[in-house]
Parts: sequence; C-alpha cells; structure tokens
Amino acid sequence: MTRGIVFCIKNVVDVVHSHTSLPTREAMAKIQIKSLHEEVARHIREMIRTGVLNKGDRIMEKELSANLGISRTPLREALRGLASEGLVNVIPHRGAYVTKPSVHDIREMFEVMSLLEGYCARKAAEGMSADELDTLQNLHNDLERHYENRDAQCYLEVNHEFHCTVQRAAGNKILSDMIDGLREKVLLYRHRQLYLPNRFDASIREHRQLIEALRNRDPQRAEAAMTEHLMNQYEVLATLYQDA
Repeated sequence: MTRGIVFCIKNVVDVVHSHTSLPTREAMAKIQIKSLHEEVARHIREMIRTGVLNKGDRIMEKELSANLGISRTPLREALRGLASEGLVNVIPHRGAYVTKPSVHDIREMFEVMSLLEGYCARKAAEGMSADELDTLQNLHNDLERHYENRDAQCYLEVNHEFHCTVQRAAGNKILSDMIDGLREKVLLYRHRQLYLPNRFDASIREHRQLIEALRNRDPQRAEAAMTEHLMNQYEVLATLYQDA
C-alpha cells in the first residue's frame, strides 16, 4: 500500500515537473523583460522625485534610451505604466510629458494615504511585537540623529523605512497592498516638503508624538498622530504648488 502511494506521488511530481521545466527559459526571458521596463520606470520616477524632470517637461525618448543604454521598447513600456499611474501623459504623435497635478489632486492623494497609514498606525499599536517596536524605536533614533545633523536626504530614507515598518507591523496584507499602490506617487511629492522652511523641525516633532503613542500602545493617539503627520505634509506642499 505504501509503495503504491509513493508511486502515485512520484507520478504527480513527474507530471508537474514536465509541465514546468520546459518553458523555464521562456519564463525567465519574460521576467527579465518585465524587470527591465520596471527598472526604467523606477529610474524615471526618481528623475521626477529629484526634480531632474519637472511637471510639464517632455520626456525625450531618444536621449533617455541612449543614456540608459536600452532600446525604445522597454522605455515605452515604462511610459505606458507610468501613464496608468497618472505620472506621465502620453500624447499620440507628440510624446510623453510629466503630468501637472493640481493642488486638489495632491490633496486627494494625501487624504487617502493619511487614512490608510493612520489605520496602519492604529493596528500596529494594537498588535505589533516587541521586536517590531524595537525596530521602530531604532529607526526613530536614526531620525533624531539625522535631524541633529540636518541631513535631510538620510532623514528621508529612514523616514521611508519607518513608514514601511509601521505598515508591515499592522499585519494586514490587503491594507499593505493598497498602500503600496499609492506610495510611489505620494513619495514624489512627500520629499519636497522637508526642504521648506520650518518643516524639518515640525516633522521630527510629529515623529516624536507618533513613536510615543506606539510605545504606549495607544491606538487612537497613534492613528491621530500619523494622520496629522501626513496632512501637515500636504498643507506645506499646497503652499509650494500654489506658489509655483
């Protein structure tokens, strides 16, 4: 009986193997192609984030593909993806342009993100492990150090990891997936506010309130602190965009 079961299992494994081993190279090729245009999209997002490309700028396909050492095909795939995210406007026979989000558009993004991240902070305060809290405290200590050194770039990098850690500590995959879909867009604007007058000081104060609420396992205060943190970022950005 046991030999029969083993034989049946072996047959199943052989069938699965026969259906998965043959297209391996083709599958790998597809993954490589996909990762290339995603990497190109990431590069363009970074150009937008750092101000190399500004709202309304035309993305010069020929020049960019030459600089990146790629063909126009993955670049156009990347542009189509960025267009679906609302970051790029592709106009037939004219080319691709960085979109010009209105203050209203940015407010809507931050309103949704503040609700989602606020709920993450609530859930993290309710159920995160001691190790997760230690990680958040260590990240906050890094923020304090970069703030003292007035190192905005390092502060932003740690700030991103802090928010991602709160997101993971919430322990809700559906919520996390929703945030991931919006985070890349928000990050394009989120970093700019830190360089504006007094915003660096305000940001660290808001983080101090947030980490205190998390340490105290206070869901209501953690949610309120995170929501206020993001909407304060929007208020500063609104001034920046209205003046532009």
